[in-house]
Amino acid sequence: MIGLVLAAGAGRRLRPHTDTLPKALVPVGAPGEPDSQRSILEVTLSHFAAVGLTEAAIVVGYCGDAIRERQDALQSRYGLKLHMVDNDKAEEWNNAYSLWCARDHLANGVLLCNGDTLHPLSVQRTMLDARDAADPGKGIILALDTAKPLADEEMKVTLDAVGRMRRITKLMDPAEAAGEYIGVTLIEGHAAPALVESLKATFEADPQLYYEDGYQELVNRGGRVDVQPISAPDTRVDWTEIDTTEDLMVAREIACRY
Repeated sequence: MIGLVLAAGAGRRLRPHTDTLPKALVPVGAPGEPDSQRSILEVTLSHFAAVGLTEAAIVVGYCGDAIRERQDALQSRYGLKLHMVDNDKAEEWNNAYSLWCARDHLANGVLLCNGDTLHPLSVQRTMLDARDAADPGKGIILALDTAKPLADEEMKVTLDAVGRMRRITKLMDPAEAAGEYIGVTLIEGHAAPALVESLKATFEADPQLYYEDGYQELVNRGGRVDVQPISAPDTRVDWTEIDTTEDLMVAREIACRY
């Protein structure tokens, strides 16, 4: 299994921080501290290394050269072999296509992390612990925050009678949802072919759809997607998606804790 980071988006709502950088390279360290320039990507890569992964793929697009220029330094710093995956439509299409671009790496099994989501190391450990060799059908597992209050913007998930994903969308009454998908997925290699087909069908239907819509397409086709809570019931884990300057301020407050 390897790490996978989706870092191709333009991050227009985070300008001017993303005028010359992809969101994944925006610093989240506390100003004035020694690690003030630590980026979202660096936090994620350090977590990959801490859980024992030795390789990671990064899907790049908008300002991708900024990541490529840091590749050698990041490999040395975190002890990871890094593979760059090009998304040629990063500024035109949404991230269903971006994940599909990494299809060759999915066959190895991946721990997927969004490049604009900051979460603690405990999340990745929880996801790896959720693997189950005795259950061959358990191939895709979504990290779910079941404690956070939900509103309209969150990527919400409902579950079926046995606790697997039934529906995933932002367009849902928060009261119906079991929790929020936090942008981290464990994908086993055996589950990759069906997911790749579902992602392709998704962006061919509408290039502006999310990869989460690909998960929905997979379930609609009869596929299985499991979920894993990132904490005990009613226990909050400090994480955030970073879309705006306000989100970035939150990220800088919590990043110093991990």
